[in-house]
Amino acid sequence: MADDDSLAPQSDEPPVVARLVVEIRSDGSRTIARGAMEDAITGEKVAIEARGTSPLSLALGLAKSMTRGRAFARSAVRAILPRPRKK
Repeated sequence: MADDDSLAPQSDEPPVVARLVVEIRSDGSRTIARGAMEDAITGEKVAIEARGTSPLSLALGLAKSMTRGRAFARSAVRAILPRPRKK
């Protein structure tokens, strides 16, 4: 596990807009991921959970779970998409 210094913000990095914490459990035949997402700007928190039998099905389940909160999904999309340039 990383120490707290490795998580300190770097001066050349953009600000944090969201946080994601996920716990993944697997017994070899099935995998369960549970966690939480937080919008750092609005403070909205959303619980996420996904189940899958393959890494791809788990990833798709997590993506689906993460987009359930409308406001959170909207702010996540805004954070990912490039901002329009001002003329």
